Amino acid sequence: MTQEEGRGEPDLADPKERLVLVVDDDESILDLLEHLIKREGFRVERAADGPEALRKVPALNPHLIVLDFMLPGIGGFEVLKELQMGDARDTPVIIITGRRIDRQTVDMVRQESNVKEFLEKPIKTAVLAAMLHRIMRTRPPGIQRQQNRGPLSSGW
Repeated sequence: MTQEEGRGEPDLADPKERLVLVVDDDESILDLLEHLIKREGFRVERAADGPEALRKVPALNPHLIVLDFMLPGIGGFEVLKELQMGDARDTPVIIITGRRIDRQTVDMVRQESNVKEFLEKPIKTAVLAAMLHRIMRTRPPGIQRQQNRGPLSSGW
């Protein structure tokens, strides 16, 4: 048991060590997501459609994929199924969509092994940021690890 495990505190990674692939056919959404994800300290790559995403995943080996569900041509669900057949089958995916989707479809998508979350647009930036850090076990920017000196320690 490590010292970290003994204290019950996970050792959170630096987000700079994690790469996020964002897949969306809307340039303005890609810009927004890229800005948000970089602000949280992660590295970001973009793909504008399903085929581009499927080419980039094996080349980049991202730590997480933010995938638009409604893509032209090869849709998000097809991309997800294709990813599950390759080396990216364990890569966590956050599905985003701008279209209202019935509960049954959402539940079906959530059952896919690598789908960790399902978000509807407009995306709440704080919610997405928290999801990214939780799923990838990273330390949000501005939070420094401090040595735990016990409950009565003063931090000075």
